[in-house]
Amino acid sequence: IIALVALGSAAAYVLARSTRAWSTRAYYIFLGAIVLPTQLGTLPLYIGARHLGLVGNFWGMIVVYTGFLLPLSVFLYAGFYRNLPRDYEEAASIDGASRFKVFARVVFPLMSPATGSVAILAGLIVWNDFFTALIFLNGSRWQTLPVVMYNFVGSLVSQWNLIFAVVIISMVPILVFYVFTQKKFIQAYAGGLKG
Repeated sequence: IIALVALGSAAAYVLARSTRAWSTRAYYIFLGAIVLPTQLGTLPLYIGARHLGLVGNFWGMIVVYTGFLLPLSVFLYAGFYRNLPRDYEEAASIDGASRFKVFARVVFPLMSPATGSVAILAGLIVWNDFFTALIFLNGSRWQTLPVVMYNFVGSLVSQWNLIFAVVIISMVPILVFYVFTQKKFIQAYAGGLKG
């Protein structure tokens, strides 16, 4: 989530504020990547990750999920950047702030609704993802909760009380995460830029 927020916000800022033709083409490439199903690239990605030693560990999953969800992050941030007036950036530039300081201290704090939206959506997608974790982490000690639940349910075919207990326990962390970030999520859908 941290990598998605950092990379997605910076990439979207450059794409949204640039007036060159390449930025529009790059933005459409990101949009195309959202439309394509991630399962299309699983086999070549798995082969490449295995050669790099990224299969069966959490670093590999961080790289894979960041790559899969970066287009969504760029899309969400770019929409907010386009609605943000340039007055804030121009005022900071007149005061002598560098381009990086303008982004880090002025623009990014105004993007808290977008950041909350990216964090919640990406968190839900990663938390509930079964297929990618099954392919890249199956049999390792870094299995995600859906894969562990799948193995647990398979071994407890008729013990429904234990199965539902595992399902309820697995929902608690993501519900707590949503409760603490729901204000930013609602602001993001309302289109507000107030922090």
